[in-house]
Amino acid sequence: MTNSTATLTWQNYLELCKPKVVALIVFTAIVGMLLAVPGMPPMDNFIYGTLGIALAASSAAAINHYIDHKADAEMVRTQNRPLPKGHLSARNVLIFAGTIGLISMLLLIFLVNPLTAVLTFLSLIGYAIIYTVYLKRMTPQNIVIGGAAGAAPPVLGWCAITGEVHPHALLLFLIIFVWTPPHFWALAIARREEYAKVEIPMLPVTHGSEFTRLHILLYTVLLLIVTLLPYLTGMSGLIYLFTAIPLGIGFIYFALLMRRHKDNKTAMRTFGYSILYLMIIFAALLIDHYIPLSLS
Repeated sequence: MTNSTATLTWQNYLELCKPKVVALIVFTAIVGMLLAVPGMPPMDNFIYGTLGIALAASSAAAINHYIDHKADAEMVRTQNRPLPKGHLSARNVLIFAGTIGLISMLLLIFLVNPLTAVLTFLSLIGYAIIYTVYLKRMTPQNIVIGGAAGAAPPVLGWCAITGEVHPHALLLFLIIFVWTPPHFWALAIARREEYAKVEIPMLPVTHGSEFTRLHILLYTVLLLIVTLLPYLTGMSGLIYLFTAIPLGIGFIYFALLMRRHKDNKTAMRTFGYSILYLMIIFAALLIDHYIPLSLS
């Protein structure tokens, strides 16, 4: 095998892991870990928990590549993925997904705690099988129901440090759960023709873009309300509050902009803002945790 071929193979396996998506997942999991304790968390749980959650998410992503490879081949956004292009065989993808999935479970069971392993496994199955195989093609509410798996990482991170599911961890879950539909539906509007082509019943395909834009607006309003809960429950302070409110208003602004401008460019701008939104709001939770701000 030449160096160029080895590099290409390595890059293909990396692409199977959906590194950008997994990076966001790991980031929210790390925030959950750091919020779980007053100071710094135990480093062994932190390191092995992060690695285990990252590998599990990567395994789920690779399984998603395998299950969706026929649809991916027909969509412009995904047609250059390793399986549609023939860069990797289906067998190799499954072996890769199974191997890193097994490693993640062993790490979490023996070096973190069994509860984190169980919850991580359930979220892996929830995304890779329940969402990808069934929900995605069953109902236009697929992303709403399936969003539970994507909202799990902060809970997994919290559990990795404390060995329990704390109510504050569930608040982090709720934020991502409510954030997921407006985030993904903005992309679905821009790619509705591709989803229709492969007969995936995303909301813009089954109910139209205007209906979806209305629901994006309603969810962004709900999201602003939900993001006030960490402050109202005493989980976070003013730094977080002064970040969450303008961020939420900004998301509502983009949702209103989508109602005014029906073009795909505005939808993609909203999608891009939603990613930045989640990163900043979780970063604000983290900063507030270590640098509390008081009005007194």
